[in-house]
Amino acid sequence: MKLFYLAFAGVLYLASFAGDAFAQSAETLTIQLKDGPVVIQLMPDVAPKHVAQIEALAKKGAYDNVAFHRVIEGFMAQTGDVKFGNMEKGFDASLAGTGGSDLPDLPAEFSKTPFVRGTVGMARSQDPNSANSQFFIMFADGSFLNGQYTVVGKVVSGMENVDKIKRGEGQNGEVSNPDRMIKVTVGKK
Repeated sequence: MKLFYLAFAGVLYLASFAGDAFAQSAETLTIQLKDGPVVIQLMPDVAPKHVAQIEALAKKGAYDNVAFHRVIEGFMAQTGDVKFGNMEKGFDASLAGTGGSDLPDLPAEFSKTPFVRGTVGMARSQDPNSANSQFFIMFADGSFLNGQYTVVGKVVSGMENVDKIKRGEGQNGEVSNPDRMIKVTVGKK
């Protein structure tokens, strides 16, 4: 019996290393903002198609210099319109937020993952299967979004930099002279 306990302890010991290795190899998205980096732990187990699309766009540099076109105090900061939101290539404030990317829209991947401060979700139109490239970062809890928008990740560091993103005005949170994602990269944590 003592041998069994020693073997079991050895398995637990090895499993703890495997768990650490898995946690360290988690997929991340790093967004460089004017005030510093924001690291988002992506959740491919929750929304594999959406995470793959975000990673593909980031790897192509499509998110670089894209505006935070809709920012509502106490709610969220929205960005990711690679068609009309690039502040160095054809930025159009009147169209920012209406575009996506050259990639297809995605079917919803709703989950039980709640929308809380730091959650990253996919923006979409009234059609639940219309998410493409735009996403938002929650400033506060938003349980009214639970199960209705796709969660793709959560901020694991740099939330203080998200908090400094320039806020918009009015109910829609439209931002004049908006902040931008300077550079977006994909990596492992």
